[in-house]
Amino acid sequence: MRRRLILSILAVVLVVVAVFGISLVIVESRTIENSTKENVRSEAVRLVSTVESRLVARERVTKESIGVTTSKDRYVRYIRVELPGRPPIEVGDRPSGAVVEAKETGAHGERVTVQASRSAVRAEVGRTLLIILAVALLAVIAAAVLAVRQAHRVAAPLTDLAETAERLGSGDPRPRHRRYGVPELDRVADVLDASADRIGRMLTAERRLAADASHQLRTPLTALSMRLEEIIAMADGDGAEDRAVVKEEATIALAQVERLTDVVQRLLTNSRDPRTGSAVSFDLDEVVKQQIEEWKPAYRSAGRAIVRSGKTGLRAVGTPGAVAQVLATLIENSLMHGDGTVALRTRVTGNQVVVEVTDEGPGVDEALGSRVFERTVSGHNSTGLGLAVARDLAEADGGRLELLQQLPPVFALFLSREAADLDTPASD
Repeated sequence: MRRRLILSILAVVLVVVAVFGISLVIVESRTIENSTKENVRSEAVRLVSTVESRLVARERVTKESIGVTTSKDRYVRYIRVELPGRPPIEVGDRPSGAVVEAKETGAHGERVTVQASRSAVRAEVGRTLLIILAVALLAVIAAAVLAVRQAHRVAAPLTDLAETAERLGSGDPRPRHRRYGVPELDRVADVLDASADRIGRMLTAERRLAADASHQLRTPLTALSMRLEEIIAMADGDGAEDRAVVKEEATIALAQVERLTDVVQRLLTNSRDPRTGSAVSFDLDEVVKQQIEEWKPAYRSAGRAIVRSGKTGLRAVGTPGAVAQVLATLIENSLMHGDGTVALRTRVTGNQVVVEVTDEGPGVDEALGSRVFERTVSGHNSTGLGLAVARDLAEADGGRLELLQQLPPVFALFLSREAADLDTPASD
């Protein structure tokens, strides 16, 4: 790149110098030649006039009296003054070879011949040519220096932009925010920085999706594994009652698998477009009952209980799978970090329905407070993703997840009520 720029600039400069140099040489050559002819003619005219004035004054005509000398003009080499009836007056040596000559004749028959050697003219043209060549050489050297600097000024940003593009290709999406003072190159830098921002956001979204998916899938898989363990344990029985229980438990496990599939689909949908929603009107009692049934085996194994209370027959607006996932996260947190009985309480406030999840454990650390919903924030050495993802799921359907009380811990999921259900009096 640099070599091409340097060669291109030098080629342009050489062409310009050659065109103007040749033109200047031609013009100077003609100027010197015309100037020589004019000087020779002028000298001849001057001498004729001087000789004539001396003759009219009846003065003696000599080379000293008429001021004849070749030293006054660098081109004039030979002068001959011829007077009628007198010997000619000659000054200088007659040049050999081609000459520039001028002859003038006066009124009294005097004749003046002035000659200049063309070799002197050619020598002057040669000196002029050397000067022009020296100036052209200096111009070419200066152009070469400027070409190198300009090539570096243009090529260095291009090299830097190539390194930026290579970094993007290698997975480093950090924008460099470098500008070079060249509008076109700065435009390329702007595009690369914007691309780096987009790639960074995409990578962040992909990593977030992977973290959310791994965490969110763990919760239903844990409940499903416990359910399957119970099925295996019951399968050892021979009675019809045991087979009926196994069938019931298998049906519940199948429903859990379907909800698990829904969770995966929802995570993928939200990763592509978080604004995409699928909120519908649904029976909140069914979701709460389903979660209690799914988590009973886990709580029973831990020697704890999970119960529900509050208002029944409520219909909310949202995505049943997302609401179930939020409740599953709260129930799992109570199982892992809480103590005693876990209670789910439903109530109505204004135009919203609320599901509260509480337990008898130590609660949320006072230092955390509402920060418990931030990613990577955890008071029990966990991943810190569960509550953050649950909050995102709730907000995607227009609801919200809040910590109402730290000790004992009370988490509340707020959802919109169905329009037809708004006539029901609100009560706690």
